Amino acid sequence: MYKYLDTSFLLCVLSALCEFEGRHYSLGETWMDNACMQCTCLHPVGVGCCETVHRPVDFPAWCEVRVEPVTCKVFLVQTADPRLPCSPGEANRDPSHGSLQLHQQLEG
Repeated sequence: MYKYLDTSFLLCVLSALCEFEGRHYSLGETWMDNACMQCTCLHPVGVGCCETVHRPVDFPAWCEVRVEPVTCKVFLVQTADPRLPCSPGEANRDPSHGSLQLHQQLEG
């Protein structure tokens, strides 16, 4: 007597090996999440994600980086008032800014 295996369930399981935030993905499938992370299904390891935005690294201590969730645009804003852009320059030099300290060392 032969038994036939219903492979439709097996194909469904194989095509959706990873689950991330309630959605199912197949092996090697790549997607962008709401936090600007590019993720890939790496079954059996799981899901691997990498940030896709380029964040500034040298800016005054009185500024901070903000990333707009859906568009992934990066903004440098003032920490005290994030509605205002951070615009470092001659008029806005902050003594804790690394570039200013280096500039002063080179001049002195």
